[in-house]
Amino acid sequence: MELPKYHETFIPILEILNTVEVISSRELARKVRDNFYSELPKELMNKKTSSGANVLIDRILWGKSYLKMGKFVFYPKRGLVKLADKGKYALNEGKLLLSDLQNDPDFIQHRSSVQSKKENQIELETVDVENASPQDLIDTGFSTIETEVKTELLDKLKELDPYFFEKVILILLKKMGYGDFIETSKSGDGGVDGIINEDKLGLEKIYTQAKRYTENKVREKDIRNFIGAMSGDTTKGVFITTSTFDNAAIKKAREAHHSIILIDGSKLVDLMHQYNVGVQVKLTYEVKELDNDFFEGE
Repeated sequence: MELPKYHETFIPILEILNTVEVISSRELARKVRDNFYSELPKELMNKKTSSGANVLIDRILWGKSYLKMGKFVFYPKRGLVKLADKGKYALNEGKLLLSDLQNDPDFIQHRSSVQSKKENQIELETVDVENASPQDLIDTGFSTIETEVKTELLDKLKELDPYFFEKVILILLKKMGYGDFIETSKSGDGGVDGIINEDKLGLEKIYTQAKRYTENKVREKDIRNFIGAMSGDTTKGVFITTSTFDNAAIKKAREAHHSIILIDGSKLVDLMHQYNVGVQVKLTYEVKELDNDFFEGE
């Protein structure tokens, strides 16, 4: 007997969710364990990861996260999970394989919304474990965890109050090394959400505009209004959105006499992840190698 892989927990997770209205993630994982895997040997049930987490519970929680990416389940409130209509359909079908999820349009779109632009990136699900080096496995595993965090971060940003989202952007820019910032008035701000100092003395100013969109793209009109709202004391602006920019908006920003930087949802979560805004370090692993210099004097 062996522990189930995370994708082998898909149907058990949906089965449990089908019996409750809503449930916490931890309680869901425990119910899946107790109802579907109670016959596993004790040593497997209690197996721990290097960080001390229970391996089985960890895999069930990863299964839940992937189901959420494919919109088979959703989170009605923080920490709670609910079965979606799509999940009910999969449950009626009686199977949901990893290949089904990988080819699911919702899953593909969700992953691509924050997918790293790194060339030759290998997904954890497709890595050849038998022929991969330990470093390959570390890199692909780290990449998968990072993508999961970024997808959750982007989802969270899309749920924020628009005014708080504007503040998050200013905090990020501050973390990136810019000077003090000023939040503009929320009434009649003319399309400018904040003013940041490019330098510590405030000699150069940058205007910011933040649009918390769920689906809508930023259009050319939005860029034109932003440029029009910039006063004569600056020619620099940063336009940030949780969605994307349409081609006309990109063209308008590129051809403007002002210097306009566009940051879409994917780039935004990259920056927030890099500068630890809205995320925190959970674990730190040390990878050691032989110190040959130590033995040269023997």
